[in-house]
Amino acid sequence: MASNLNSSEINFDNTQIAFAHKSDSELRKSKMLFSFMNKAWLVNLMSPIGLVAIEKGFPLADFFVKKTIFPQFIGGTTLKEAQANINKLQDNQCLTMLDYGVEGKEEVEDFERTKNENLKAVSFAAANQSVPVVTIKVTGLTTSDLVENYGPNKPSSDQQRREFEKALSRLDEICALAHQQGVTIFVDAEESWTQECIDLMVEKMMIKYNEEKAVVYNTFQMYRKDRLQFLKDAHQKALIDGYILGAKLVRGAYMVKERARAEERNYESPIHDSKSNTDQSYNDGLTYCISHVDSIACCNASHNAESNYLYANMIAERGIPKNHPHVNFCQLYGMSDNITFNLAKAGYNAAKYMPYGAVKDVIPYLIRRAQENASVTGDMSREFKLISKEAKRRNS
Repeated sequence: MASNLNSSEINFDNTQIAFAHKSDSELRKSKMLFSFMNKAWLVNLMSPIGLVAIEKGFPLADFFVKKTIFPQFIGGTTLKEAQANINKLQDNQCLTMLDYGVEGKEEVEDFERTKNENLKAVSFAAANQSVPVVTIKVTGLTTSDLVENYGPNKPSSDQQRREFEKALSRLDEICALAHQQGVTIFVDAEESWTQECIDLMVEKMMIKYNEEKAVVYNTFQMYRKDRLQFLKDAHQKALIDGYILGAKLVRGAYMVKERARAEERNYESPIHDSKSNTDQSYNDGLTYCISHVDSIACCNASHNAESNYLYANMIAERGIPKNHPHVNFCQLYGMSDNITFNLAKAGYNAAKYMPYGAVKDVIPYLIRRAQENASVTGDMSREFKLISKEAKRRNS
């Protein structure tokens, strides 16, 4: 199907454009790293060792991570460090979506620190023309207990309602500054059992700040059986309440965890039973968004070539300007450069999702990047083939 969707002006096999931002030495380093990550047994062996080494502060562990996997997937330890990589993306017509990579904290001082770092990121983005978006996780602003147990369809105690208001206040402070400074906020989706609380918080922010333009986006994990209808319902709510729906579409990041929990607790898995059903749900979601482009601002955050060809072609077929603020593409920093940079070169709003933070804070993210793709069918294999192809082209 993907070949039928190929646009004459976009070729995701063009490695010259995909890796123009990498020097020969950087390309060799990436090739070596992806070669290592293709060995699933080695990644699965080293990941827990690396996590313990960083948590325990073992000598040279931090140094080793910084010299290997860190620069491939992380922009820097600080915003100042990330600036050079942001500039390099901008030189190649590519935008940056910043993500402070802290997660899984449980103390009030951690929530306040995360909030303050996100406020800094918003001001930083406002001063950088090529950084239109800051992405945040609600679980960085409140406890896991609250997001799991609070929602409009769940009974709540006075204590939970107070905690919810505190979390909402932290999120509101970030969104208010973004609204004031012309920056967009993407709120990440998380596990299905936390999503009801997150959806409620994001809806409140969209009602408050999305009247004139999409300042706040929710994230829709389309591997969930209920999300296509939820997307349509969210749009109808937005029309009734008079705001623009911000919708970042992803396939989903917690499939193994979701299915295991459903089996353990004896309920139906919320995840589609097949990849083809997930692909159909995702592409139907894109089609719905583009069909309502005036009232839905959409970000196609997919690493799937077919979905990106489809979205680009729908934009062209409907005569929508490539730089329309409601049509956006995004892939993870360090992955799928063949998609992002070819879209950027063709004039689309294409961005990299760039985490930043200290090694100890981003190590869970780095391990996920390695583990979820450490197989012959995963993204890392595709990355390795593309990098090898470009290395061969340069040496021919």
